[in-house]
Amino acid sequence: MSIVLVGSTSGSVTLQEPAVAGTTVLDLPAVSGTVITTGSSGGVSQSMLATGVAGTGPAFSAYQSSAQTLPTNINTKIFFQTEEYDTANAFDATTNYRFTPQVAGYYQVSGGFSIGATACGIRLQIVKNGSSYKTTFNALSTTVNAAFGSALVYLNGSTDYVELFGFVGVGQVLQAAIETTYFQASLVRAG
Repeated sequence: MSIVLVGSTSGSVTLQEPAVAGTTVLDLPAVSGTVITTGSSGGVSQSMLATGVAGTGPAFSAYQSSAQTLPTNINTKIFFQTEEYDTANAFDATTNYRFTPQVAGYYQVSGGFSIGATACGIRLQIVKNGSSYKTTFNALSTTVNAAFGSALVYLNGSTDYVELFGFVGVGQVLQAAIETTYFQASLVRAG
């Protein structure tokens, strides 16, 4: 089988295989851009992918490395001072402890915290743009020592941000460790 190029540089170029039991035609429009193939070298950027494809979008994981005390019965922002990874420099681990990605889309946001001193009622919330968005764990009428949860959150890729807030019935210090008090997010669908 052979491939014959038919056409000119003004318009479109058509790749056409000889007809065996019919004709198959692939039309390539005359536009500037990059064709991605399995043989392409270099990276694939988010802008090269179709709408709705996550590709190499923003992702981060941070944890609390310096213990924080949550006061009794007050919804409090949890501090995550150490980044495990941050693929797009979108997490602020020094001032606001928030994730502000610059790619619009749907993000899987997860996190949690643990207390060690006294089991008590606990709540964990994802806060979007300063307002409570999802309560992912709510055990205020029982006694537990940890709260973990996740939610799918749409972020606009410019001004939207998310943070984690915790609430404890008995004020106490959080367990500061990578496996017990953490915050993560990853783009799952651009758009």
